[in-house]
Formats: sequence, structure tokens, C-alpha cells
Amino acid sequence: MSTKSVVMGADVSKEKLMQDLRVVVTDAEELLRATAGQAGEKVAAARERIQETLAAAKVRLVVAEEAVVAKTKQAAKATDEYVHENPWKAVGIAAGAGLIVGMLISRGR
Repeated sequence: MSTKSVVMGADVSKEKLMQDLRVVVTDAEELLRATAGQAGEKVAAARERIQETLAAAKVRLVVAEEAVVAKTKQAAKATDEYVHENPWKAVGIAAGAGLIVGMLISRGR
């Protein structure tokens, strides 16, 4: 497995993790709104801890998103530079990939 595919797999995993974290944050916020009328010292303490945890999670989510965007831009720049430095290799790679995809599609029929 090439380094690029490992990195791309890690980026996909990070994106999935961020997506899952967004869902958890949204669900937790909804739970906080639903329990807003609940009274009691334990409920108030739990709500406060959850709000603090949510605030920290949102900050980490923004940082993680920025990191993924930066890595994506870096990969795009590296690809662009490679294509400009090696145009015929890039054409050959694209043609080979197209041939393989075409063969796979024609087998599926």
C-alpha cells in the first residue's frame, strides 16, 4: 500500500471522526435544551460539566477541521507540482487508471 493511500485513508478516518463528533455535539446540545427545566443540584452540576465538555469538543473539532483542510491543500499542491514537473508521467498514470476503470466497468455488464 502506498504512502498516499495510507494518508488518504487517515484523512477519511479523520473526516468520519469529525462527522461523528459533530453528531454527538448536536445530540448533547439537544439533550441540554430538553433538560433545561429540570431542577436539582446533581442535574445542574451534570449540565454544567456537559456544557464545559461541549465547549472544549467544539474547539477541538474546529482545530481538527483546520488540520484536515491544511493537509488537503498540501496534498493538492504536491499533486499540482508533480503534474507540472512530470506531465507525461501524469498523462500515463491517468491513461492507465482510465484503462483499468474501463476494464472493470466492462466486466460488470
